[in-house]
Amino acid sequence: MSVNVVNIFDIGEYDEQIARGVELLKGGGLVVLPTETVYGAAGLLNQPQAVTRLRGLRSETSENKPFTIHLARRDQATRYLGTVSELGKRMMKKLWPGPVALVFEVPEQRRREVAGTEKIDERDIYEGNTITLRCPDHIVTTDVLSEIDGPVALTLVDAPTSMATHTVSFDALEGKVDLVFDAGPARYSKPSTIVSVGQDKWQIVRTGIYDQRIIERLLRTTVLFVCSGNTCRSPMSEALAKQVLAQKLSVPEDKLESKGISVLSAGSFAMPGARATPAAVEALRPLGADLSKHRSRPLSVELIHQADVIFPMSRAHAQSVIALVPSAAEKTFTLDPDGDIEDPIGGELSLYQTLAAKLRSLIEKQFEEKVLKSV
Repeated sequence: MSVNVVNIFDIGEYDEQIARGVELLKGGGLVVLPTETVYGAAGLLNQPQAVTRLRGLRSETSENKPFTIHLARRDQATRYLGTVSELGKRMMKKLWPGPVALVFEVPEQRRREVAGTEKIDERDIYEGNTITLRCPDHIVTTDVLSEIDGPVALTLVDAPTSMATHTVSFDALEGKVDLVFDAGPARYSKPSTIVSVGQDKWQIVRTGIYDQRIIERLLRTTVLFVCSGNTCRSPMSEALAKQVLAQKLSVPEDKLESKGISVLSAGSFAMPGARATPAAVEALRPLGADLSKHRSRPLSVELIHQADVIFPMSRAHAQSVIALVPSAAEKTFTLDPDGDIEDPIGGELSLYQTLAAKLRSLIEKQFEEKVLKSV
């Protein structure tokens, strides 16, 4: 008997297959799901047969350890936690969805309440007084988890990737799972990072995709501007935004980073390393902003996750952001709510000067509503 593998992006019946996977899980079956780091066998923990089968997939050393709950959305974490510290809330907001599992302490009374409500053994999800939660960044797993009202755990499965053919082998799972959703090789080649979260400090338990430096950067308050080539509109906005923040916070611009505030820009079609257009440089010079050292950067998944708020110059740029990270829709706002900001490329200096004034006005208004309250 071969493994039931569905090439989920090629099958042509995506919604039907997702529904099939959901029904299998609700019935106590195991479905292998892709994440950005590994493939995992998913099971619903209020189904005793699923728990038994998941444990059977583990090594002897980890067979009886608690499972890591996987969430479709970060707000579902409160279902398993007690009161969450401000640091914990920020880490969930900044690191999820993404390749990071967070470990939280949970009071004894809350652990008992959750076990009773979810109809599970407390020891299946809590280790001592802690629980480990993960919110993966993969559309297939998110779509499956979104349709299930209950604690779903994923257990690592043996699914080696062929570097020569860029395919994943699930042969070792024959007879052990009911369905496999094959979405191709995982985006990353390292495991997820595990971070323990306290009241006012955090600590890496296992370094994976993100190391200490990356997490510290992601936890900053970050504003991202997006245009096409990252040589006109978004770098002008970046420079003007730094001025606005420095004035509002009464700190020099070069001290914003030390205050934990980053302002960045990127282009949805940018080539890395291009200079700002001469007209953009000249338009901002009288305003005290220097774009001469600017170098363009492409929009990326990491930049989107890093940002607390994203201001695209147009609706098309907003769509580019959301296409890369669908969950970023909640923090993406066109800089001008009333319409697109046209590309000035090739225009006269006066056009850039007019644009600079418009950008500053829009930035001041948007920052009052969406940025300054969180810094």
